[in-house]
Amino acid sequence: MPSATDPPAALPLTLDLDDFKGDFSFDALFGTLVDELLPEFRGDDAPGAPPPPPPVLGAAPPVFPAVDELLGLFKHSCKELVDLRRQIDKRLQNLKKEVATQDAKHRKTLGELEKGVDGLFDSFARLDSRISSVGQTAAKIGDHLQSAESQRETASQTIDLIKYLMEFNSTPGDLMELSPLFSDDSRVAEAASIAQKLRSFAEEDVGRHGVPSAVGSANASRGLEVAVANLQEYCNELENRLLARFDTASQRREMSTMAECAKILSQFNRGTSAMQHYVATRPMFIDVDIMSIDIQVVLGEEGPQADHICIAEGLSVLYKEIADTVRREATTIMAVFPSPNEVMSILVQRVLEQRVTAILDKLLIKPSLANLPPIEEGGLLHYLRVLAVAYDKTKELAKELQSIGCGDLDIEGLTESIFVSHKDEYTEFEQASLRQQYQSKMAELRAEAKQQSESTGTIGRSNGAAVTTSLQQQISVTVVTEFVRWNEEAISRCTLLFSQPATVAANVRSIFACLLDQVSQYLTEGLDRARESLNHAATQRDRYVIGTSVSRRVATAAANAAEAAAAAGESSFRSFMIAVQRCASSVAILQQYFSNTISRLLLPVDGAHPSACEDMGSAVSVVEAAAHKGLLQCIDTVMSEVERLLSSEQKATDYRTPDDGAAPDHRPTNACIRIVAYLSRVLEVAFSALEGLNKQSFLTELGNRLHKGLLNHWQKFTFSPSGGLRLKRDITEYGEFVRSFNAPSIDEKFELLGIMANVFIVAPESLASLFEGTPSIRKDALRFIQLRDDYKTAKIASMLNSIMAE
Repeated sequence: MPSATDPPAALPLTLDLDDFKGDFSFDALFGTLVDELLPEFRGDDAPGAPPPPPPVLGAAPPVFPAVDELLGLFKHSCKELVDLRRQIDKRLQNLKKEVATQDAKHRKTLGELEKGVDGLFDSFARLDSRISSVGQTAAKIGDHLQSAESQRETASQTIDLIKYLMEFNSTPGDLMELSPLFSDDSRVAEAASIAQKLRSFAEEDVGRHGVPSAVGSANASRGLEVAVANLQEYCNELENRLLARFDTASQRREMSTMAECAKILSQFNRGTSAMQHYVATRPMFIDVDIMSIDIQVVLGEEGPQADHICIAEGLSVLYKEIADTVRREATTIMAVFPSPNEVMSILVQRVLEQRVTAILDKLLIKPSLANLPPIEEGGLLHYLRVLAVAYDKTKELAKELQSIGCGDLDIEGLTESIFVSHKDEYTEFEQASLRQQYQSKMAELRAEAKQQSESTGTIGRSNGAAVTTSLQQQISVTVVTEFVRWNEEAISRCTLLFSQPATVAANVRSIFACLLDQVSQYLTEGLDRARESLNHAATQRDRYVIGTSVSRRVATAAANAAEAAAAAGESSFRSFMIAVQRCASSVAILQQYFSNTISRLLLPVDGAHPSACEDMGSAVSVVEAAAHKGLLQCIDTVMSEVERLLSSEQKATDYRTPDDGAAPDHRPTNACIRIVAYLSRVLEVAFSALEGLNKQSFLTELGNRLHKGLLNHWQKFTFSPSGGLRLKRDITEYGEFVRSFNAPSIDEKFELLGIMANVFIVAPESLASLFEGTPSIRKDALRFIQLRDDYKTAKIASMLNSIMAE
């Protein structure tokens, strides 16, 4: 190992430029420098390294022995690094000079290339300009050549056309001397094209010289007229020949031949004759058996007696067969004709105008409004139902045909035109049908009532007649529901047949007006019949009113008759209340139907909905007026029975002190008990039948009449103090009952009656204080005081005069 005193140059060169290339690591470089000087500090797993000597006990730690070698090594390494940097710097300077030299050469080369490229671009531009000039010249030459060729061909064709025209212009009607072109079946298309051109030219010339001004022009025109006539004859003969060939190919299903003929025929009047001929020869338009089978399919096994449901099913089957047939024909038309849409338009129009119309004419036989068909045969309703299903199914067929294809045909308008005669008078027929159904229903109800009357036998001409009449002809909510169902069916037909909101609204109003008339008439007549029972009961009551001077036997018979009349009146009252209840239910059904169905159809049109509301209000008001009359009669019936009970049951001794010295009876009088029981029984149905303001108005009026009737009745009696107590007990009983009326004004009146009854109970000297406490009873109380049994003996009259004076 060299010593530390050795000059640095004597140390080995340990660094090289390659050490710094690639993935340089300072730790690896440092390890390479010191590994040979410090072998004892290598890793434990270094191979061949002897283990360190064991430490000597008591010896001082050794001094680091390789410090001088390391310092020398590091200094030498630093010198080498400086030398390496100088070498690198020198190399960099050389590289920069070389790069600058090469860059100058490159720039010079690029400049020379740019000049060369600019020259090339100029050359290309001159070449492109030359090519464009040559191309334009060539195009002009080509155009001239093409024009010349076109003129040549035109001239050649013109020569040929003139030759052909001269052939047709030779002799009128002589087509035997024509060129072979016009008789060659293989050149039919060419012959047809030439013939059409000649015909067009000749007809144009004849039209231009239609009014000749000189002899020459007149002769020319006549010559072309001969050509026109011959060309027309030839075209007709050629067209007929092609149609015959087309028919033969059609029968054999030779599509290519049919297409060829159709293409040639399209030159004759745009092929209209071929299209119409093809459509007209379809079996469904010429086969009589198909037409007779159609109506059999629609009517089914029932024949003319088939209902609308069977007819709807039959139309569905028939229309499906028609649509399938048109779909098959469409396949052929698409493959054969050059203008298939026009053919489909003709075909679909023919289907609707001939086949469908023929079926509908047999189904929709419009009845006479002056002589309606019998209801047993379906009446007008059968015609309207068949009209609706026929219209619906035909519209479905039209949509199906439109999906198959119908060209520019307005199929919707054509469908509407088929039904226009029926739709024009639809509203009148619908109204007449509803009236016919109503009349039939009323006749049916009358027949049922008559049959019921005959089956029950003769009940009697007195008390049973009113009851029987009422029961047999009672209002039925089911019948009103049936009216609504009729109208709902009519409205559904109306919305099916019409789509414009204004038209729908007008027709709906007319149809709904029929329902209003029916419901109003039915309910009013039902109420009138119930009122007849009330009138009959009133007549019975009046018939058995007798005087006081009659024998016991007559009085007993009259009492029995009066009881029977009362029973008839009570039965009539119940019947009328039930009728009113059913009227209310029927009106509610009508209003619900209006809200759910009619309103939404009228709202889109200004003024339609308010007008319909007014119509309904007018119809309901008629029913309410009839019900109001009957309710007043019911009150008369009740009050008549109350007056009868008061007259028969109230005794003169009820309100006097018993003559036998017995204790006064403080229970309600028998008349009061009977009347309250009667009112409770008879008004039970009124409480359930009436609602809202109707109930309140009825009970209030009855309460006022009862109050007035009791006042008038009690003025016929004289009252003792104990009788006054019993009267007050009666008033309390009446007041308890009328409290169920929920009428505050009536409750107040009966409370004042109870207070007024005190005029019979208090001592004469206490009357003044009674008036002072309740001044509102003074007027009636002054009348009632005169009914005291001590009025004269206690000199109450003079006492009242002093009270009034004060």
